[in-house]
Amino acid sequence: MNTSFEFSAAAADMTDSADRVLAEKGRSFYWARHLLGPVHAARATRLYRLCRYIDDLADEGSSIALARQALMDAAVSIRAGHSSNPILHDGLALMHECGIDADILLELIAGVQSDLESVRMPDLDSLLRYCYQVAGTVGLMMCKVLDTDDRAAFAHAVDLGIAMQLTNICRDIAADADVDRRYLPATMVGDLAPAQLLNPTNHLRAHVQDCIGMLLDCADTYYQSGELGLSYLPLRGRGGILVAARVYRAIGWQLRARKQAYLNGRVVVSAWRKAAVTSQALVAIPFSRFFWQHPVQHDDCLHEAFTHFPASSTASFLCHAE
Repeated sequence: MNTSFEFSAAAADMTDSADRVLAEKGRSFYWARHLLGPVHAARATRLYRLCRYIDDLADEGSSIALARQALMDAAVSIRAGHSSNPILHDGLALMHECGIDADILLELIAGVQSDLESVRMPDLDSLLRYCYQVAGTVGLMMCKVLDTDDRAAFAHAVDLGIAMQLTNICRDIAADADVDRRYLPATMVGDLAPAQLLNPTNHLRAHVQDCIGMLLDCADTYYQSGELGLSYLPLRGRGGILVAARVYRAIGWQLRARKQAYLNGRVVVSAWRKAAVTSQALVAIPFSRFFWQHPVQHDDCLHEAFTHFPASSTASFLCHAE
């Protein structure tokens, strides 16, 4: 029996599986992935599949109890460093290959688990902590996937993850409300039940749309900080991550163009718009200082919500990342 051949075939199957997941569920990242080198593209695809699998454990479980147990089982496997589940097994292999700290993935699982509770964000700091857990952690893992070990890069990677998650929240307000989740901070829109977001009065609709505009402004601040860290990445990685960020940011631009009308259907960035955004980003690269020069320092104010928050256990090192 040729075990090396079987191992290679199994690895190829897992790579193909990861590629299909990215193509189906992460179209913006699938588009930008082609700008990465083959090794980094394959790793990034596997990381996406791992994170998406964990997210789906919460969103696609047949009951909250079963979803909670599935996430707990995944956390046990991550702590133990082995799993019979093929996706977790491949994810653990990727973590070992890239030197990804298990605590970072456990932080992501903790954030996803919080979605199984009653989601009613009280304030912006709580929302930013959540964004750190479910997306800032992905930014940290992407640094390792792209062979970036400079600690000064980590804070900017976290910011890019937070920016994308804020964009995602603004886009999916109606879909989230439909499953009884309200990520909009109560300090900004009031302590609304999610159902009120689906059938708002004209006054409330306008108020919610103003809130979306403020959160998109917040996301822009984090996008700007995220892009400032691109110079720490390998050259091809810079282009790929820049395009991914700009394509995802285009979701927010389209939301603004429709006056933050969140009940008018889910915003999707068309292929021609992705091509336009990609071209604009790549053409501007030679003149973009952030692409070639490291920033003077990171704005620590962007992390005040979570670097000293006990529940976000992996974030404390960001205080010393510069």
